[in-house]
Amino acid sequence: MISLELDERYSRQVLYPGIGAAGQRKLASSRVAIAGCGATGSALAGLLARAGVGSMRIVDRDYVEPSNLQRQSLFDEADAAESLPKAIAAARKIAAFNSHIAVEPQVADLTPANIQVLLEGVHLVLDGTDNFETRYLINDFAVQNSLPWIYAAAVGSYAITMNVLPGETCCLACIFPDPPTGIIETCETAGILNSAVNLAASIAATEALKLLVGARDQMRRTLLSLDLWKNERAEVAASKPRAGCRACGQRDFVHLAGEGRPQITLCGRNSVQIHERQRPINLAQMGERLKPLGTVKHNDFVLKFWHDPYEMTLFPDGRAIIKGTVDTAVARSLYARYVGS
Repeated sequence: MISLELDERYSRQVLYPGIGAAGQRKLASSRVAIAGCGATGSALAGLLARAGVGSMRIVDRDYVEPSNLQRQSLFDEADAAESLPKAIAAARKIAAFNSHIAVEPQVADLTPANIQVLLEGVHLVLDGTDNFETRYLINDFAVQNSLPWIYAAAVGSYAITMNVLPGETCCLACIFPDPPTGIIETCETAGILNSAVNLAASIAATEALKLLVGARDQMRRTLLSLDLWKNERAEVAASKPRAGCRACGQRDFVHLAGEGRPQITLCGRNSVQIHERQRPINLAQMGERLKPLGTVKHNDFVLKFWHDPYEMTLFPDGRAIIKGTVDTAVARSLYARYVGS
């Protein structure tokens, strides 16, 4: 039985016939993973935690910055001032408004090498990522393991989402056989409305609730897109897997195998991410080493180093984000100079 306190907390949700007391108990015993805790991911985490989803694993490698606060609803100015990892900040915020939820923050980049560990044991994966490389990786893992996942994205005034129920519906590769190429709009290049973020997250969160309470037959089986500024809406049928699909038809999981995965990538409008090698870094020691060379700020999770015109962010696993350039050769040179080859 749900305790009296929890009965009161979720009373308005329990009154809704689609959930009821039985559905609320199912939510309490559900385990979900949210891959990415930026705009869409943080909104998803907040909605599902408030709805009473009992266990949540939040995977994100990034840290909170002031520019996030316009649309990333779980974070505040203190998080940005501390440069807290988003997964850690999200876990703290959720604990403050719902201490009954078990949140497992994972400050990590989702990769072929760690996806099995980071996504194991959950009933559903929710997409809070900002790139197709990771989405195709999630799709391969989900299809291979018959694990439901929900694709969601927002940019500009545009929101899009699709439920992937392996063996029943289209997977991401059914609709988009190959990742998009060329210049892809992001929130750093095209801007974003926080209302588009919240729309995508609200739709995805509702679909998640349907799945978790057992209302699978009520789940939408289309790719749904909406443009809030232009008042446009479109749906693409996604009710059955596409014959010959590379992932769910041929079982060819190229992204899960890590084929063609870049080790150094552009990261936003004017920065490069380096994740070529695993090299444990003691941030406190590195901070002392870098102090004579520029401005340093660090906590247990991230180190920021400024040496005009560049800003380097270092993580304990050796990953780095270098702002001030889109030249990967320059980024490698800076990394080698300040961190080591």
